[in-house]
Amino acid sequence: MFWLLTLFAYLLGSLSFAIVLSRLSGMPDPRAGGSGNPGATNMLRLAGRRLAIATLLGDLLKGLLPVILAAWLGLATQQQAWVGLAAVLGHLYPLYFRFRGGKGVATAAGMLLGLYPPAAALAAATWLSVFRLSRTSSLAALTALPVCLPLLAWQQPAALLPMSLLALLIVWRHRSNLQALLAGRERHF
Repeated sequence: MFWLLTLFAYLLGSLSFAIVLSRLSGMPDPRAGGSGNPGATNMLRLAGRRLAIATLLGDLLKGLLPVILAAWLGLATQQQAWVGLAAVLGHLYPLYFRFRGGKGVATAAGMLLGLYPPAAALAAATWLSVFRLSRTSSLAALTALPVCLPLLAWQQPAALLPMSLLALLIVWRHRSNLQALLAGRERHF
């Protein structure tokens, strides 16, 4: 059951709401404009608030639903976290879109919400605070997940390894943003 659910999570994660919504609304592929990232932030830049919110919710649900399903099926917390990580990997490297995906922040938030809602609330509050102060989405994303890892280690220690790998993947996917931040060239809202 675990492996089937992990495969399902990856395939669900591979659905790119930014690309699908862009195609359905007649907008250009988000990978070809703005930051080139098929995620909610770039959709806000390219297609407006309505499609950005729809992308955010779709990407969030991709991480949340497999974790909830894993819990409902009685899988252990660590297995739930691995299933959620598979959904994020699908978002990062989507099978349906030649493995060119997003940065995984909203899908990771959905995964975290399913695993331990208080950690998700802490990550969301951190993201909002950092974004409000800096007006920089990438800085907010890079700050939010590491802040909630100690809470997870304390309350859900079985999920710590998959969540730590998730944090490393998100940093890896944001490496160009990190370089731009350090050089003072990162985009602001």
